[in-house]
Amino acid sequence: MQQSMQSGLTKTVLWTLFAVLATSVALAQDVTSNSMPGTNFGKYHSYKWVKIEGAEYPNEIMDAQIKASVDKQLATKGLTKTDGDNADLNLGYQTSVSQSKEWNAYSTGGMRWGGGMGTATESTINTGTLVLDMYDPANKKLVWQGRATKTLDPGAKEDKRLKNLDKATERLMKNFPPKQG
Repeated sequence: MQQSMQSGLTKTVLWTLFAVLATSVALAQDVTSNSMPGTNFGKYHSYKWVKIEGAEYPNEIMDAQIKASVDKQLATKGLTKTDGDNADLNLGYQTSVSQSKEWNAYSTGGMRWGGGMGTATESTINTGTLVLDMYDPANKKLVWQGRATKTLDPGAKEDKRLKNLDKATERLMKNFPPKQG
């Protein structure tokens, strides 16, 4: 009997670990980027922020936080922000915050004696995507685009939201400028 209780406890612990790992993997940020082939990114030294027509934007506070986070990363890449019309790059971004459902289930097992206790809870996850576009104003062409999903959560506390945003922009800009092959 003690062996079957240990077996049940082991199964419970394993299921709990599986649920924790599955949740942490599900919440990991996905980051992708793409660039125009043949673009010489070495010629870009300055940038300015522009609005993308028809794009979805957050409130003014989050707008400033997004721009500050990207500005910090671009400064480490040697790019300088300017407000003038002579910028080498125009930067714009757009956001999307959608919601998805997450189920968390837990069971104490107990199949051997005809049951056991189990619970399942549903929660809503705000899955926020940040898309950053870089345009060459001389050619009027998109030269680079980066996308970070599971980045923006308007319901999160400010410190967690900023930490998540900074982590996402750091990952987004990790391979910028792209290697010329």
